[in-house]
Amino acid sequence: MLKVVLIHPQIPPNTGNIARTCAATGTELHLVGPLGFEISDRYLKRAGLDYWPYVKLNYHESLEAFKNLHQERGGRWLGFTVRGNYNYVDFQFQADDWLLFGSETTGLSPDVLSITAANLYIPMAQPGVRSLNLSVSVAIGLFEARRQLGYLQ
Repeated sequence: MLKVVLIHPQIPPNTGNIARTCAATGTELHLVGPLGFEISDRYLKRAGLDYWPYVKLNYHESLEAFKNLHQERGGRWLGFTVRGNYNYVDFQFQADDWLLFGSETTGLSPDVLSITAANLYIPMAQPGVRSLNLSVSVAIGLFEARRQLGYLQ
């Protein structure tokens, strides 16, 4: 199954909204620290509403700890970045993909981008807009992957 990974997220409501999306789709959510907030943050909880019991939440204290889990489980790392070289709609997703997203302020680091299987971008028509909101980007990427894999039936 697909997995969503947030590396160093900073804004609690974004993470809460992403948690709701993951709960609704049965998608694992992996948070890689350090986080810009506490897991108990009230804004995080509020954005996730009462869906937290349905979130398959995994917390990793560091990128190294997350790498260890990934080595055990396998699958491709796909980085979502404005500097991607593949349009996400033209990319062929696989069921065991890990969809990686960076922090709201800096995105994925060059070190992470250098070890992904592919780096994907979401096209935007207005060149003056730097990026989409993190929770919107996760939903776009996740639902395209689910559509391709036939999970929207």
